[in-house]
Amino acid sequence: MTIQQILIKYWGYTLFRPLQEDIINSVLSGKDTLALLPTGGGKSVCFQVPALAKKGVCIVISPLIALMKDQVENLKKKGIKAVAIYSGMHREEIDITFDNCIYGNVKFLYLSPERLETELAKARISKMNVNLIAVDEAHCISQWGYDFRPPYLRIAEIRKLLPDVPVLALTATAIPKVVEDIQVKLLFKEENVFRKSFERKNLIYVVLKKEDKLKKLLDIANNVKGTGIVYVRSRRKTREIASFLKKHNIKANYYHAGLSPKIRNLRHNEWMKGTSRIIVSTNAFGMGIDKSNVRFVVHLDLPDSVEAYFQEAGRAGRDEKKAYAVLLFSDSDIINLKHSLSVSYPDFDQIKNVYQSLGNYFQLAVGTSPNVTFDFDIADFCNNYNLKLLMVYNCLKFLEKEGYIVVTDAVYSPSRIHFNMNREDLYRFQVANANYDNFIKIVLRSYTGVFNDFAKINETELSNRADISKNKIIEYFKRLHKLEVLTYIPQTDKAQIMFCNGRIDSKNIDFSKKNYIKRKNIALKRIEAIIDYVTEITKCRSQFLLSYFGETDSKRCGRCDVCIGRNKLNLSELEFDTVLDKIKPVLRENALSVEELIKAVGIGNKDKIIEVIQWLLDNGKIYSDTENKLRWEK
Repeated sequence: MTIQQILIKYWGYTLFRPLQEDIINSVLSGKDTLALLPTGGGKSVCFQVPALAKKGVCIVISPLIALMKDQVENLKKKGIKAVAIYSGMHREEIDITFDNCIYGNVKFLYLSPERLETELAKARISKMNVNLIAVDEAHCISQWGYDFRPPYLRIAEIRKLLPDVPVLALTATAIPKVVEDIQVKLLFKEENVFRKSFERKNLIYVVLKKEDKLKKLLDIANNVKGTGIVYVRSRRKTREIASFLKKHNIKANYYHAGLSPKIRNLRHNEWMKGTSRIIVSTNAFGMGIDKSNVRFVVHLDLPDSVEAYFQEAGRAGRDEKKAYAVLLFSDSDIINLKHSLSVSYPDFDQIKNVYQSLGNYFQLAVGTSPNVTFDFDIADFCNNYNLKLLMVYNCLKFLEKEGYIVVTDAVYSPSRIHFNMNREDLYRFQVANANYDNFIKIVLRSYTGVFNDFAKINETELSNRADISKNKIIEYFKRLHKLEVLTYIPQTDKAQIMFCNGRIDSKNIDFSKKNYIKRKNIALKRIEAIIDYVTEITKCRSQFLLSYFGETDSKRCGRCDVCIGRNKLNLSELEFDTVLDKIKPVLRENALSVEELIKAVGIGNKDKIIEVIQWLLDNGKIYSDTENKLRWEK
């Protein structure tokens, strides 16, 4: 099939989006390729289509279990065989999945970067017919990226096993330094970047300094029709804001990583269907969202970086119709954001203490095998060791960034079974153990494929069919598991933690002070950039964001809050910028009266200079001191 036929058959589209076809053809010609497409730009099609056009399996490296599961389920619904291997899976389950990729008809194997670097994965991948390596969220490979993950640095090692297989790296957010870094770290044979402009002409960016944010939020919710997302930084605030909106007769609900997967799925689905109009969430809500008609995204707290803000704001207006990205802030938000940086970098002793406590909590001996995984309840862990939750969270993030552990959010996994015996041996077991015979027959009638693969099961459904209690069903499975008749993996909805190197002695944990300081400085620069964005009142919001990502030749959008303010002046963009470029350095050096400033500018019409001065005063960029001299606001 041609790539056009594949697109029609599986996606129902007759045309590719801009750049998709170019990226696909680059991959099919065997070239290493970096695709920079904004949120909602159709990144998955760029690796799924070429993988389907060639024989063999595509390995997709992704950092998020929830996203992996989503994509696997979506591919299965299209009739495409896809599987995923992630932390928390039983070793036998992993073994069978790898076998199906080697000997079966699997087209897509999703792996976390941590799983990719295991000896088992390397041994099995070397036996596969791999047609493409797709690296999703590729910015994670760079220390300059806003979500750096050390295991990404070791992805390139797999290329030694697959020297002729091209790599497709994909990301929605990357500054120029990260773009370069991705290609170097993934050992691109030559530079090859496809970049779609990050400009969103239908998205109106608005930044407002407000003390009463809730009143403004209510105005937005009442005046902008349609679905919305409200982002806040704490779980507590998600509940409070959702409750506030409900009290004002607006259908809203809240979402955060602390909710059970069942509740999260329910709230996500209600919002997708429109039963709930506004979802109030932490940054846990967003990955994998495929809702095109979001009319507004409001940030009530400052995000950690321009990258995070751009990605979250970009969830509005994917249908190309007018939408709003509104950021509300106050002076205290800037103070809090700066404070959060210091809290995010605990001292080394705290980090080592948390690691030591983790080993004790799981009763894990020093020197155990790598990639050991446990269910993890952070609240219970903190209570057990009398530790502050925020401090522990930040220590875990640091240990993760250094490659010692991997922590995953709670993701619901249903119970699974696989019969270890073949049909003949199982029949003999049933004859010899009549008390299990009827139960095994019910299981075999209810689920197919249980001899070749792990099958998802539902104990409640089996309970109804067998007319016995659910606890009895679970007991049967546990006994059969113990007798090695089958492998039973009970359902879980807990977060998980994996010790990448097994447990090592905390004294041997090695942190580079140089790296620690470097990462902290990079994080500080990202925070300074988002503060610059909200305090900037002379540069178009869209231009600011685009220049941050390396697009320096964009035009004013004409619709953001800055542009609307400037549009009221009787000046062209060139006239305004020319006067501003003269005023700014002068007032940064000296305080001047209006007449002195006009004289110092020395160009253009006096009335137009006064208009620019008045606009800068109205927008708080300059101020008049006690001696009526104008000064530039620091």
